[in-house]
Amino acid sequence: MDQRTGSHRGSRRGPRRALRIVLPALIGLGASSGCREFIDYNSGNLDFDPERPQIDEAPEVEPYAGDDEIVLLAQQRFPTGLDLHKKVIWRTCTPNGGVCHNTKEYPDLHTPANFASAFSAPCNVQAGEFEGVFDGCEQSGDRIRFSGYGFGTDEIEIGWVEFIPGEAEDYGDSEPPVDAPGLHIHLASPIPAQDGSPRAWGTVGFVRTFVNAAGEVQESAYASFDSTWWPIGDRTHIVGTVREYQVEDVQELVATGIVMGDANRNGVFGAHEGAPVSMLEPGDPVGSYLIGRMRGEMHGEPVPGSRMPLANPPLSVDEMLALFCLVEGFPADGDSAMLSGPIDYNRCSFSEDPADLNLLGDGVTWASRIKLIFEFNCGGCHNEDSPQGNLTLLGDGVYERLLQSSGQLSDMALIEPGDPDNSYLYLKLIGDDRITGLQMPYNPLTGEGSLSQAELSDIETWIINGAVEDE
Repeated sequence: MDQRTGSHRGSRRGPRRALRIVLPALIGLGASSGCREFIDYNSGNLDFDPERPQIDEAPEVEPYAGDDEIVLLAQQRFPTGLDLHKKVIWRTCTPNGGVCHNTKEYPDLHTPANFASAFSAPCNVQAGEFEGVFDGCEQSGDRIRFSGYGFGTDEIEIGWVEFIPGEAEDYGDSEPPVDAPGLHIHLASPIPAQDGSPRAWGTVGFVRTFVNAAGEVQESAYASFDSTWWPIGDRTHIVGTVREYQVEDVQELVATGIVMGDANRNGVFGAHEGAPVSMLEPGDPVGSYLIGRMRGEMHGEPVPGSRMPLANPPLSVDEMLALFCLVEGFPADGDSAMLSGPIDYNRCSFSEDPADLNLLGDGVTWASRIKLIFEFNCGGCHNEDSPQGNLTLLGDGVYERLLQSSGQLSDMALIEPGDPDNSYLYLKLIGDDRITGLQMPYNPLTGEGSLSQAELSDIETWIINGAVEDE
């Protein structure tokens, strides 16, 4: 028994609960007694006057009457946004229930209304690998507020939070290593010290500012954690001790969904650089995140993550033109009713040069990209000294060898320019059922084999464009 606290030292929770999470109270769920109105349920009549929203009709537009075949094809195939959703968005992104953007991944695009809701909707609201977060998607982070001894009381924006498991240590007045076990909080600015103290004792509270349903700005201190804290480096990084009995509390804290201002951990707070990017930005298709994921870049800046769509061929030029023109002409306050109106190809600026919207591009060549993919991922087994399967992917003459017949299927070339579906090596890389043996590159440690989706997409693009050696 601990004489100071009256608690058993062997208790899983220890002397006190280190974490406190405050959940919003549910209010307005029923009337208080004495204020109910009597309703005659036997009459079948209710005194109810519905307030139905007024839906504006989409404006009429003048059809495109030029001679560009791509524009004419897009206008014929996709006269309205509903046609684009039915023939492209639904088919490409949401054909199967519970898969991809059909109720599984954000944003949900499987209905026209959901598609319309992607306009002006924020990107980066779904957890995933931090490396895949785009700076332009980062929002203003939550803040910490310290109460105790050793640190100042200023509120500081959170960059990112990480829990590193391991046995807790007391570093005394020394600075812990950057990978020390504990709760790590990275901040937008240095946390101030009190009286030059090398560590602090107390509570870090997590604070969020939000706008409620009435449009009022409010603040919520939604969680807190008690610990001993040490600053690291320039004091924009603090680490708190996590005892064994506190591990579950910390995991609960991380699971609450802390908004991190530097979610991709690259030192750039995206919201400080400008307004967060929207999934689809009305009037600005080039600055829309969904389109950036299709193109791999936005305003010349690379967008991390695999090219979209993952499991289907890239959009054709006329499909991309329809999407660009829809987004460019979509009003900032538009809703799903706008999808029923005609897409304005006549005034769409991208109708002037629609070929520029080709997702396949022409910059992926053997020398600039594909050679390196094979060397880094396949060179260990397919080297010049003892190549497995008699296939060498290092050294001279590899490009010429890839255009020849496969050693396993004599009637199929390793790479058939313009036709990935009849390219043995590509089918081997994607694990096609027509090719016997393991999918490559095989990792004996994990028993699995696969390139990243981005690498597979580049190889497919290279083959479709003719398997060009160099520009």
